[in-house]
Amino acid sequence: MILNETEVRQALANFPDWISSGQTINTTYKFRDFIEAIEFVNKLVAPSEKAGHHPDITISYNRVTIHLSTHDAGGITQKDFALAEEIVKIAKSFQ
Repeated sequence: MILNETEVRQALANFPDWISSGQTINTTYKFRDFIEAIEFVNKLVAPSEKAGHHPDITISYNRVTIHLSTHDAGGITQKDFALAEEIVKIAKSFQ
């Protein structure tokens, strides 16, 4: 079920580094170097596969931008926030 704008805003209150943009929620993480950025992305594989939900990822040297949207639902759903929670946990392990 697609979340409405108010529901998205309320859920984002728990994700201070994430923003909504159209039909996606997004964040960018900065790492020491390219190798660490790739290590982070590789750690996203297992939880994404387990959830059957795959983020759109852009890598630019030491920056990784993640875009989440439930494509088959046509917008942002609770599934996006569940995966965002896993991504935040993984990112914290790099700090």
